[in-house]
Amino acid sequence: MKKVYFLQTCDTCRRILKEINLDGFEKQEIKTNPITVKQLEEMHKLSQSYEALFNKRAKLYKAMDLKDQAISETDYRQYILDEYTFLKRPVFIVNEEIFIGNSKKEIERLKEFLG
Repeated sequence: MKKVYFLQTCDTCRRILKEINLDGFEKQEIKTNPITVKQLEEMHKLSQSYEALFNKRAKLYKAMDLKDQAISETDYRQYILDEYTFLKRPVFIVNEEIFIGNSKKEIERLKEFLG
């Protein structure tokens, strides 16, 4: 399976999607087509962490003052399901491998993996 979860209004996501050969990828825009519980569980199974999938740079993270709160894995899961902006993006799933976020290191790892 090859899938990418992204946000169309995110300039960084759009730039990364242009850099990657998306042939054979199923694309899911998470604002118009929110992720399901099943999809999030699948991401969690590959990443072993809801926190790893959580976007701490979201404006809402600061607005809700979550930085100063103790947040459990269950909380991270619920925040991601409640608000698309909390999913760190883009998320690429290639077979049993997951690539989360837009760090240069992660995108390079994805490019190497794709050959």
